[in-house]
Amino acid sequence: MPQNEYMERFTKQHGRRLDHEERTRKREARKGHDASEKAQNLRGLAAKQYAQKRHKEKIQMRKQIKAMEEKNVQSASDKDPSTPLPNYLLDRNSNEAKSLSSAIKNRRSEKAARFAVPLPKVRGIADEETFKVIHTGKKATKSWKRMITKPTFVGPDFTRRPVKYERFIRPMGLRYKRCHTTHPELNVTVQLKILSVKKSPQQPLHTQLGVLTKGTVLEVDVSDLGLTTAGGKVVWGRYAQITNNPEMDGCVNAVLLV
Repeated sequence: MPQNEYMERFTKQHGRRLDHEERTRKREARKGHDASEKAQNLRGLAAKQYAQKRHKEKIQMRKQIKAMEEKNVQSASDKDPSTPLPNYLLDRNSNEAKSLSSAIKNRRSEKAARFAVPLPKVRGIADEETFKVIHTGKKATKSWKRMITKPTFVGPDFTRRPVKYERFIRPMGLRYKRCHTTHPELNVTVQLKILSVKKSPQQPLHTQLGVLTKGTVLEVDVSDLGLTTAGGKVVWGRYAQITNNPEMDGCVNAVLLV
């Protein structure tokens, strides 16, 4: 083994971490975010050098993609050499390229239909509308606390932090535990227990705090409906999307995602 190859020698002797593949995958996935952050924050000569570097990388990437596309497309002359075609007609009748393109389009449409929700777009909510500033201290000069003015959900084992350290206040009167869920295929509406808030269309902080707004995706308990999978197992939790404004109606209405 050549000198200075200590990393390879250590890997051969002791192996890798158990989560090496997962860490490598995440590192590759973060590269795009790191490149975007550098492109936005670099200034001066460093920004010019980084832009030139990224320009060269993109040129190489486009060349590789074009080479792979040319490799996948079979020309008509390869299929039937007895009837040759001029060069400008070689790639016209590429059935493989057409089938590949149609397969990609079908897969995209299936994926879009699978993750479709009843309300794909909702109105954005400003922070001033959701969070009310709370002034504290003897002279009311501290203003780092916020009171949430929208309905929220907290789990059954939720415990408030000490008042001195509590940053976000969720009033008891605006906490919801159940929602009126409509099954689109059975055309029935039942009151189901909320298990968790999975995704808020506003911002990740709303998801973390469990803010219930229009378009929020919830996980509800459907064990009372008797739904089963193809294998015969009882379904315990399903996703549902809120379709109303809970702060105006005083209740949470949702549609089950089936």
